Amino acid sequence: MPPQPKFRPDHTQFPWPSKWLKLKNGATIHYIDEGTGPVLLLLHGNPTWSFLYRHIIAGLKDHFRCIAPDYPGFGLSHAPEGYDFSAASQVHVMSSFVEALDLRDMTIMMQDWSGPIGLSIALASPDRVRGFVIGNTWAWPLERRGQKMFSRLMGGPPGRVLAWCCNGIVRFFMWKGIATRLDKNALKMYLAPFSKSRDRAPTHIFPRQLRAAAPFLADIYRRLPELADKPVLLVWGEKDFAFQAPERRRFEALFPDHKTITLPNAGHFIQEDAPNEIISAIKQWYKNVKGSASP
Repeated sequence: MPPQPKFRPDHTQFPWPSKWLKLKNGATIHYIDEGTGPVLLLLHGNPTWSFLYRHIIAGLKDHFRCIAPDYPGFGLSHAPEGYDFSAASQVHVMSSFVEALDLRDMTIMMQDWSGPIGLSIALASPDRVRGFVIGNTWAWPLERRGQKMFSRLMGGPPGRVLAWCCNGIVRFFMWKGIATRLDKNALKMYLAPFSKSRDRAPTHIFPRQLRAAAPFLADIYRRLPELADKPVLLVWGEKDFAFQAPERRRFEALFPDHKTITLPNAGHFIQEDAPNEIISAIKQWYKNVKGSASP
């Protein structure tokens, strides 16, 4: 039996049936599994959930098997007692999720925190991964002063108070991270997982992890050459406040077999700002991925 949901998604916006997977560590993972064909694993960041990929799923489910999970503490997934919501813990859970579903020959789409998380999953099981679709993200310890200041503010007492008092971190991200206007009904769906103050810890723990997880990030960066032969599609919003051209160029250098599509009118959450461009880019790119069947 699925757990009692924290909220009910608006099925006019998010029409797909929910699936659930109980893992050995006690986490209950909610996910969407739509379509047939090669696996496209769609990983979200902070403070979003699988709802972020609703347009991508609608556009690609006739070409791919689109799987979009929620991390413990996000969306409709349930965290076990004592779960710390750290990046390393989310990697452990998502790696277990991939193994439990026995996902193979998959392409991982990542953006925000799902960059480090998705690449960690791939490093643990590179034989399961065909390639990557990389949006605005990073995979190394923070270097720029502005990013470190953001982590101190949003991951420290100000961010904690902002989260608990008014769900402020979600509101900030969905205002600052989207270049176009977000529909008020869509905003309700992003706020819904954190409607109770007791559920909001994950939203400010991830910003704190930007600095606290430096050893975890350094290990990923050290090992990225192990994945350098994987084909990569970069879909990069040019109006992002967080990850910009320097991060994009570093990924281009790390993955020689890459194609880059810049999205001039997209911010941090490219899935909201440019879904049609992303859908088209993935279809065209995948046709040319070595050894791939045409979707």
